Amino acid sequence: MKIKDAEIISLMQNPRTQDKGVRALMDAYQSRLYWHIRRIIVDGDLAQDTLQETFIKAYQNFHQFKNDSQLYTWLYRIATNEALQQVNKMKKMQKTDEDPEYHMQNLVADNTEGDAEEIQVLLQNAIHSLPEKQKLVFMMRYYDDLPYEEISKIVDMSVGTLKTNYHYAKQKIEDYIKENYEK
Repeated sequence: MKIKDAEIISLMQNPRTQDKGVRALMDAYQSRLYWHIRRIIVDGDLAQDTLQETFIKAYQNFHQFKNDSQLYTWLYRIATNEALQQVNKMKKMQKTDEDPEYHMQNLVADNTEGDAEEIQVLLQNAIHSLPEKQKLVFMMRYYDDLPYEEISKIVDMSVGTLKTNYHYAKQKIEDYIKENYEK
């Protein structure tokens, strides 16, 4: 039986049951957060490390959680920030003569199963060629099927701006696939 957010929050707020609350929090959201992070970072090991950092931050800062948003919205925001910090670290660590987009495309190709269809690889490369904001909005909307209102709370952008970013992201992805797809 899946534990409800209200019960997780109650467990987390009580010092005597906080450990049980952390386990429940992780059980409830580990998979969704991992795949959200993984789509941003691509590298599986780094995504796992970032997921652990996300839960550590959530544990350390749970006193700042306000019930004005859903628990997963708050967690997605932490996960998104942690993932973006990792992406920025990766970009800084890259050699200055290496193109960051080329590096991300290689990561996508290296982390794609050998029998994956070419179109899937193209989709991933197209997504990772997007500007950061468009990439985030597209992934949260397309993969996680989050409503614009929830994404707005996670990335702190207006719904109108999100819709515009999503529209441009979709168009750029379609153009990228059309230009690079070899039949």
